Amino acid sequence: MRRLRLVAARATGAPDCLIASPSEHTGRVSAYEEFDVVVIGAGPAGSAAAIRAARAGLRVVVFERGRPGRDKVCGDGLTPRAVAALDELGIDLGDAHRIDGLRMIANRTTRELDWPANGRFPSHGAVWTRRELDRHLAEAAEKAGADVRWECTAVPVFDGDRVVGVEVGDRLVRSGLTVLATGAPGAAARLVGAERVAGEPFGLAIRTYAETPRHAERHIEACLTIRSSDGTAVPGYGWMFPVGDGTVNIGVGALSTMKGFKSLNLHALLADYRALVEGPWSLGPDLERPRAWRLPMSTRRRAGPGWVAIGDAAGLVNPMNGEGIDYGLESGMVAIDAFVADPASAPATYDRVIGERFDEFLRTGRRFSFLIGHPLLLRSGLRLAVGTQGIARLTLAVMGNLVDADTPGAAGRTLRVADRALAAADPLLRRTRASG
Repeated sequence: MRRLRLVAARATGAPDCLIASPSEHTGRVSAYEEFDVVVIGAGPAGSAAAIRAARAGLRVVVFERGRPGRDKVCGDGLTPRAVAALDELGIDLGDAHRIDGLRMIANRTTRELDWPANGRFPSHGAVWTRRELDRHLAEAAEKAGADVRWECTAVPVFDGDRVVGVEVGDRLVRSGLTVLATGAPGAAARLVGAERVAGEPFGLAIRTYAETPRHAERHIEACLTIRSSDGTAVPGYGWMFPVGDGTVNIGVGALSTMKGFKSLNLHALLADYRALVEGPWSLGPDLERPRAWRLPMSTRRRAGPGWVAIGDAAGLVNPMNGEGIDYGLESGMVAIDAFVADPASAPATYDRVIGERFDEFLRTGRRFSFLIGHPLLLRSGLRLAVGTQGIARLTLAVMGNLVDADTPGAAGRTLRVADRALAAADPLLRRTRASG
């Protein structure tokens, strides 16, 4: 076996592991395994990759830092696009709560629209707690033949500039492809250079659950006009996602482009939003402590020799709604399909396909986030977003992740026009960004 660049390091919450470094091999490897594909992370993206790989006859192992049944802080919403991806993976959504559309609220204007029946995606979404969704996906991966290992911290190992597998404790696991499905970038992502692009926007969100008699409603609700405690308009939204089990997922999210973002108190923002919806939704007390998380919306690299990053680890999050489950599922499948077609060119092929499918829309969304970071433009834009039925349908398509490079009709044309217009305005928007 060739000498690899390794050094001992302590991983948070885990025993000593060996991680990539320019230093010499420490000689601590005591066991060796080999797989076709190694996946780091058993969330939706990682499990989708594992399912696809196992069903293609590949030897695949998944290393997940958490325990079986672990929860993930999330809004729990599944867009029609996510439902289509889960259908492709053969996941039974019988336990999920069906959602037929979106109710959008901007100041005193409310519009309730059903998901479109356009032939590309189903005309319904769902709400499914991440504990249940992730459990179903991990079990499907195991049933397909993937080796899923819990409470394991895996980190990439390099031979030269190529990732050749991972180390877990004193165990070296080599692979033809290492898939990073680690969520918001962490230690593994930093090692390969899959970090957020400095200066690009990101999001923060917070959620909890509460009992409500409206738990079985078939429309999710998004309030597009939320304000911080000092009255500052917040580029983001508050949501009510009925779970169908007696509860609703209630939360708020905000973009980093707003004025005073660094001092934004998410708990106070959620409390203020809760006060708005407590009466109409007849909310009971919070069922758990509100929990917050970060939403990455860019990455410096999403592929390189021997590795790919998928889902949130690749910055595949819609800047206009914070959603990324559907992108995670799709990117996991794209990565494996590229590897099956040609292992040698898989990272480059994956990077190209994902770029062609999503980059234009995500780039436009990031530029749009700078636009709505200006309070005056935010107020004007939100009035326009739900002001007419036609424009509200475009907003629905954006909020439902139904727009990409292949989108036909008015939504696709609007995306291309917006991309060109925002590209011209982008330098000015960044120089005058509200957050200063």
